[in-house]
Order: sequence, then structure tokens, then C-alpha cells
Amino acid sequence: MNLKAPKMQTISMNQGLKTWSLVKTQLKKAAHFEQRKVICNLHREHMMQIESHLLSLNEQDRYLRFGYPARDAHIQSYVENIDFSRDKILGIFDAEMSLVAVAHLALARPSKFTRCAEFGVSVLPGLRGQGMGALLFEHSSMLARNEGVSMLFIHALSENVPMLKIAKSHGAKLERYGGETDAFLHLPPRSWASRLHEWFLTFYGQTDLEIKMQVRQFWQLLSQIQEIRQGVRDGRQVASAWNTSVVKIDPLSGLEK
Repeated sequence: MNLKAPKMQTISMNQGLKTWSLVKTQLKKAAHFEQRKVICNLHREHMMQIESHLLSLNEQDRYLRFGYPARDAHIQSYVENIDFSRDKILGIFDAEMSLVAVAHLALARPSKFTRCAEFGVSVLPGLRGQGMGALLFEHSSMLARNEGVSMLFIHALSENVPMLKIAKSHGAKLERYGGETDAFLHLPPRSWASRLHEWFLTFYGQTDLEIKMQVRQFWQLLSQIQEIRQGVRDGRQVASAWNTSVVKIDPLSGLEK
């Protein structure tokens, strides 16, 4: 029995060192988060912001995102039918808490294709070319991998060059069918490292979102206080001007003072 004890301790130490190595790797990545866009998991309470983001897209952008000229009613129906309990919706907020980029990772419903997932993304025109689409694709690939998905695919119009470029640069295989193109990316099995990486990114994204919301609420409160103070100042000035303009009568002489 005593001879086996050192062996058990060695195994435990090796596991601890391996875990610590993974944690250090994630901490090093976290040190660079300030230089990159922070991705947040979106939930049902973000539906209005998601809808507002998609409705702000012009006709051509809607056509490329959905594959058809989606009208406002189509977008509203799409948002209402998002399955937040199963699918993964990701977003990038700006300093004003507006969604500037949104990705939808649709996991296949129970069928023979349960190990597949589809990716779709949209970025506001003024903020394209900053790598947001690629960043959301990488994040979605990791989430899909950790969900046990082995195949991530994109169905896009062949003219959607930016989307297909992102897929191809990440190793996806492209198959073109006239005006439409399918991109397939094989994902490796999930691992302890990929799960830890997802936890770090989720924690950081949620923390960043909460901080942004608190900062925005603070500035809104400060703005309201300043408006109240300005209103008090204006009221004092009006009252002072009114008092100086009132004609005062001496009650004894009946003459103006």
C-alpha cells in the first residue's frame, strides 16, 4: 500500500501542473483582451437590441445576411423565433451599448445532422474591416466544438465575398452552386483546454458588459443631475430678474422706492 502512495501523488501533481499551465495560457490571452473587441453572449433580454441592429442594415446588407431581400417584418419574425435555449447568439457592443456586430450559431435540431451547426453574422457598415466577423467566427467555432459539433457550415450567396473569405481563411472547404456557396469546416473534438478557454471568454465578456452598463447608467444619472442643477439655476435667474423688475411702493408715502 505504501509503495502505491507516491505514484498517486505524482499523478495528482502532474494533473495540477497541467491545469496550472492551461490557466496561465488563458491569463496571457486575457492580458490582450483590451486590444480586441469583447464578445458577449446575448440572451432573450437583448432581443430589442438584436432587432434594432438588424433593422439598421440596408437592403443590400440584409440580402447578403439572409440570402433574400428581408423586410422589416421578416427580421422581426426572425428575432422572435430565435431559440435562445439552444442556439448561441453573440454580440459586440460599442461604448454606447449599441450592438455593432451580431452572430448566430444555430445548432442542428434532433436529427441525423445533430453534430452540425450553421453560422451567420452581420457587422454595421462603418465598422467593417476591423476583424469582427473573423473574431465572431472563431468564437462560434469554439462554442460549437464544445457543444460536440464536428461540422460548422455557412450557407452564403457567392457574392458575399467577405463571409466566404473568413471561412476559407480558417480552413473551410467551399462548394459553389451557381449563385450560392456552402462552406464546411471540420472541428476537432472538445478538450479541457477548449472548455477552459470558453469559460475565460464568457466570464470576461459578461464582466465587460456589466461594467459598460454601469458606466452608462452613471453618465445618465450625472446628466440628469446636471439638468436638474441647470434648471434650478435658470429658475433662480428668472426669479431674480422678476424681483428686480417689480415696482416697489413705499407704504407710508405711496411713492415708488
